[in-house]
Amino acid sequence: SRYGPKMPLAVDSTAELIRCKVLDSSGRLKSHELILSYGLALVRFVNLITERKQKMVSIPLRQLAREVDIPVWVVDLRHELTHGKLPRLALCRKGCDVVLDWLRKVYWNRQLGNNLCEEDEDEEEEQEEVEANAELDSNAWE
Repeated sequence: SRYGPKMPLAVDSTAELIRCKVLDSSGRLKSHELILSYGLALVRFVNLITERKQKMVSIPLRQLAREVDIPVWVVDLRHELTHGKLPRLALCRKGCDVVLDWLRKVYWNRQLGNNLCEEDEDEEEEQEEVEANAELDSNAWE
């Protein structure tokens, strides 16, 4: 709150995504409302994080996301949330978890002084990403 309108993007995104998880666990919102909440938080995250790398020339979001190690399927999820049919709640939850993990590794660990090198992804994380990509490719939006 000390930053006011100059809140770091990572802090703002983390707060929005955690707010979604809290609302989800409360059981007060319907599935459609949760999809919209998660969707807004995910769209804002991708847009704000990649906006900093955008130059005078328009660069595709997928390329920008790759440069900062955001999984491409998260960008595809953002695209569907913005321009297509709303995805299933499970996919929004998974996107939230992946983005929160990215924020933890890229931002929060550094803030907390935990500069642990995590270059090699766990096999479990790789498997989850493969499954998420397969899910996106097989008409998961319906």
